[in-house]
Amino acid sequence: MIDYHTYCQIKNLHENDKLTPQQIARKLRLTTKTVKKWIKKDRYEQRKSRVLDKILDPFKASVRQLLSKHEYTAVQIFQQLEEQGYRGSYSTVKDFVHQHRPTKKQAYLTLSFEPAHSAQVDFGYCGKINVGNTIRRLSVFVITLCYSRLIYLEFILSEKLEHFLMGHCNAFKFFGGMPKEIMVDNCKAAILEHPRYNDVVVNPRYLDLANHYGFKIKACGVRKPYQKGRVESNIGYIKSNFLNGLTLSSLAAVNTQAKTWLKTIANVRIHGQTKRMPIELFADEKSLLIPLGLNHYDCAMTKEVRSNKLFRVHYDANRYSVPAEYSSSHLTLYAYPDTIVLYHNGKLIARHSRSYERNKDIEDPSHPKQLLEQRKNAREQKMLANFLSLSPNAETYYQNLKKKRLNPTQHIKKIMALTEIYGKEKVIRALDDALELHAFSSEYITNLLEQRQAVEPHIKALHLMRKKDYLQQDIPPVDMNAYDIDRHCPDEPHNSDKTNLQSNDDPKNMDNKKENDQ
Repeated sequence: MIDYHTYCQIKNLHENDKLTPQQIARKLRLTTKTVKKWIKKDRYEQRKSRVLDKILDPFKASVRQLLSKHEYTAVQIFQQLEEQGYRGSYSTVKDFVHQHRPTKKQAYLTLSFEPAHSAQVDFGYCGKINVGNTIRRLSVFVITLCYSRLIYLEFILSEKLEHFLMGHCNAFKFFGGMPKEIMVDNCKAAILEHPRYNDVVVNPRYLDLANHYGFKIKACGVRKPYQKGRVESNIGYIKSNFLNGLTLSSLAAVNTQAKTWLKTIANVRIHGQTKRMPIELFADEKSLLIPLGLNHYDCAMTKEVRSNKLFRVHYDANRYSVPAEYSSSHLTLYAYPDTIVLYHNGKLIARHSRSYERNKDIEDPSHPKQLLEQRKNAREQKMLANFLSLSPNAETYYQNLKKKRLNPTQHIKKIMALTEIYGKEKVIRALDDALELHAFSSEYITNLLEQRQAVEPHIKALHLMRKKDYLQQDIPPVDMNAYDIDRHCPDEPHNSDKTNLQSNDDPKNMDNKKENDQ
């Protein structure tokens, strides 16, 4: 039977935090059956007190005496009472024993660890965060070195296996090495099965990571989170100190602030149990950590996918493009926490930044390029066929155009455009003339068409003037030079004759003439 406070916790975790009954049972240390029972109830109901049978009254003192001597079970006490003459039911004895048995509080041992020997890892739920048009679950990945209590953390948008593996790799880089052993709980990213009497079944990818770096995996007991209490307490410390009152604007902003918090507060505080700063104790164990190798572990999750006719691949509620020539093909997808990579028969064909929004279409601008080129080539081929059908000389003109020009397709395109302006007959005639002149260019065809267009007379409409328009005519002035007597006229003597006449009429000339005559 649970109390009212536990009932409220179950309802809150189920309705507000959307946790499953298994997750609630693990968190509150209850059985899954109990959690499912109280989820179905609309209100809290106290257990109806059962009136104990009066037949047990003479034996109650004996029951208390037995419980004080030894931790007898209810069955053992019932058997002893029967020997003393008790004739009541077993359930009556069991209820009385349950009410009067001394309650035990669980005790825990204080564990001590050698430097660089062990670390504890866990996920923590931190609420919701907006990612574009999507609301995502925000989690924190935490690793704590058991000796120094040094913390590494990073906030993530998913608790999938690739995030779990990448968190380890990033933590090892942060520490500059790795411990000999890592303690984990029974999350599916680490432990697949933890039977009571058989060996623990470790996730193959996590085991591969451990073999790559050389550390051992130690699984905690089922529903025993106290076995990794140092990382559990640090998750609580992160929520109460770092996240308390913090505005979750974006994942990048939260991680940037978290790095500053680790550097300035978490790892330089005086720890309540060790009374020293974690960064000081870490200096003692840093040199004892297992060094990192040169080869980094590939944390990607692989998945066989098939692209559709729109050359898209669906993954995690989003669509990612591949080159158009790989449409409807079988591909291999590598999912990293921040990248999506696609291969075809071992060949890298696409790489995208991973999106945590939903229903987004992520396209690389170069992927539809070949499809667009194919359509362009088809249009060019159709245009060339139309050009060659203009006249018998079009083929010869095109072959010479390819020899003379670097871009014959552009010239053909312009010549075909001229057929819409001047008509096919005039363009065909211009082609024949240009072929005779060995002029291979769209500019020559254009010049021929424009010259013939200019030679043709342009007949204008007859403009009839009205009477009043005559009064508004501007008449140019008369050139009076046409009537100058000095100008040559057929009826007048030549200028040379006029000169002689003038010279004869001159008095001086007359005197000279007389002297000559004498």
